Amino acid sequence: MSRPLPWFWIALAALLLLLPASAWRVLLDLLGGLTLTLLLLPLLAGAAAWIGWQILRSRLRPCPVCGVSSLAVDICPACGSPMQADGGAAPGVGSAPAELDASQVTINVQAVEVIDPDADSAGSQR
Repeated sequence: MSRPLPWFWIALAALLLLLPASAWRVLLDLLGGLTLTLLLLPLLAGAAAWIGWQILRSRLRPCPVCGVSSLAVDICPACGSPMQADGGAAPGVGSAPAELDASQVTINVQAVEVIDPDADSAGSQR
């Protein structure tokens, strides 16, 4: 039993060999574009995933009581405490007004002399 000749593949190869030079250029450009797309696809997917993660992270709010992060809810799904809109600070623990006018605020700084325990007893200065 002999196998029939693959006339379809022979005709396709002959057609490709008879194409003009400009058609070869188009086929090579198409092949190069597809190859470049396949090589860059993981990088593009990684960049899209990173941007999506940054957007998701900016929308997460931590619970002031237990610290569980959740997306825009009024009550914590883990402990049931109310979520606060002032950035998640617990009440009474260093909570500040929502906005301060920088021109109206004064910061008091006190200078304190620090004794270096590693300094020589002879009083050498650095």
